[in-house]
Amino acid sequence: MSKLQDDIMSRKSVRTFDGNVLTNEDMDKLNTYMKEVENPFGVPVQFSILDVKENGLPSPVIVGEKQYIAAKVKRGELAEVAYGYSFERLLIYAWSLGIGTVWIGGTMDRAAFEKAMKLDGQEIMPCVSPVGYPAKQRSIRESMMRKGIKADYRKAPEELFFKDDFNTPMSPEDMGSLKDTFELVRWAPSAVNKQPWRIVKKDGVYHFFEKKDKGYDGEKTGDLQKIDVGIAICHFVMGAEEAGFTPKVEISNPPVSVSSDIFYVASVRV
Repeated sequence: MSKLQDDIMSRKSVRTFDGNVLTNEDMDKLNTYMKEVENPFGVPVQFSILDVKENGLPSPVIVGEKQYIAAKVKRGELAEVAYGYSFERLLIYAWSLGIGTVWIGGTMDRAAFEKAMKLDGQEIMPCVSPVGYPAKQRSIRESMMRKGIKADYRKAPEELFFKDDFNTPMSPEDMGSLKDTFELVRWAPSAVNKQPWRIVKKDGVYHFFEKKDKGYDGEKTGDLQKIDVGIAICHFVMGAEEAGFTPKVEISNPPVSVSSDIFYVASVRV
């Protein structure tokens, strides 16, 4: 298993921290990475590290956190997808440094975070993440939350990955040398573990779709499940690069017929 695979597969959402701020060394590394991280959609995502006490940022579901990573992006067609892609790259990098994180889109004082991020009317701040060092033991609240959302469960590959249309599940042979990459996608995090991404391989191109559920789209947050698809695309691109390919993300017309709750997002040519 490569280091990337280990970082992605070993990463767990952390909601219980040891109460310490990041070291100066880790803070410098994160700040540098935040300035450099990009996404293939060409949409700028602006990150900041916020101090809990200074900005009044308590969370009802996090224990022992001292700092948060927050990000904002201008509203637009690809804003949420780009946001998920860039933010996930940053969180994977943080985990490689031993820093714990967890995606938060609802259980926070949104007004306090938006004030700290100085949002204007053209920007959204869909999600944030605490950053810190994981405590040795999870809180009872965190253990119950993980159990409630079945955090260690993922859909079977045949529910997520298809060939030519949505009626034909992709076989391991269809995945070929990208088999490990699809496993990295399967284990990507998502809001309430809904795993709303679907991939259809057609004519050698991998097309990403959003399987939309009600209740994940709002004026303040944008479409949270598009963020999840952005996370999945991030895992796919990083996995494909690890496998020796040069993936190219592009936007095209939907290559297959879709139902009323499935929406085309983007394609990756490998």
